[in-house]
Amino acid sequence: MLTQPEAEKNSTTGLVPAVVPTAPWRVSGVKALDNYSLHVRFQDGVQGTVNMAGLIHSPQAGVFAVLTDIALFNQVGLECGVVTWPGELDLAPDAMYDAIKANGEWILR
Repeated sequence: MLTQPEAEKNSTTGLVPAVVPTAPWRVSGVKALDNYSLHVRFQDGVQGTVNMAGLIHSPQAGVFAVLTDIALFNQVGLECGVVTWPGELDLAPDAMYDAIKANGEWILR
């Protein structure tokens, strides 16, 4: 009787350490607030407010004009440390971090 050799186990498992993002501007938490604002928390503990009311209601709102629908605005979430909404809308986390670290708030107009 012929025997088949046991399949070799994947010996590379565990050799590559898990990727742990270290950029301080990566967002770790976001919550929609009243008046088109967000509360955000960053990986390093910095937290503050993003006020989007001025931008969303301005003629220069561009793609963000759809967020006047408060139900859509409240669907805010995180993807890979970036604040996002359905429809591929997102905010620049590095600019947000710099403003919040300096002022506690990022006001978009």
